[in-house]
Amino acid sequence: MLLAEDDRAIRHALERALTLEGYEVTAVADGVEAIAQAHRSAPDILVLDVMMPGIDGLQVCRVLRAEGDRTPILMLTALVETPDRIAGLDAGADDYVVKPFDVDEVFARLRALLRRTDGAGSGDGRDAAPPEPDGQVAAADLRMDPQARRAWRGERELELTRTEFDLLELLVRNAGIVLDHATIYDRIWGYDFGPGSKNLAVYVGYLRRKVDEPGADSLIHTVRGVGYVLRED
Repeated sequence: MLLAEDDRAIRHALERALTLEGYEVTAVADGVEAIAQAHRSAPDILVLDVMMPGIDGLQVCRVLRAEGDRTPILMLTALVETPDRIAGLDAGADDYVVKPFDVDEVFARLRALLRRTDGAGSGDGRDAAPPEPDGQVAAADLRMDPQARRAWRGERELELTRTEFDLLELLVRNAGIVLDHATIYDRIWGYDFGPGSKNLAVYVGYLRRKVDEPGADSLIHTVRGVGYVLRED
């Protein structure tokens, strides 16, 4: 694991907690070191602070994603507004934790990201031949290939982060069924972050921006007070 955090106290405390939890941690203090270390050691997962001097966590994320690196990335941020969180997803992060955080929440999110990495393969499949229909899941004009981690709406391929893909797959596999918040949190994150969490709403909103297109019906619907459902109206 690679941890990048410029606050020395937070970095040392988190490094110690992660090590006690059984992770092998390489800790660095800024974005330049993070990129260099990622190139040297190919970590299984990255934990990046958003606000670091020089190259910040968002820039590190963008650089790695532009290079085709699909290693899971968990962002640490003190920015609590929804647009700030969306900026992290837009940069290619898979999940985020808001400071001040409970270390158990960090552990839960890391476990969820690593579970989804297992068996997913190291590449993103962009250069592979078009997948065969066998093994795909579909609903409306959405089509997904879970093995290749690719998704389409009509003929348009969707550029999805790991978490976005898993969330969309869950909705597609349960098309027409209203999934409550607790079920989605359990299936995607392996942890229910409680009624005050905005995590799910942020991810659904960002996923809609990628899935929906002008002139086409919205497929992901909010059922107020309950959860979400994928269906054609």
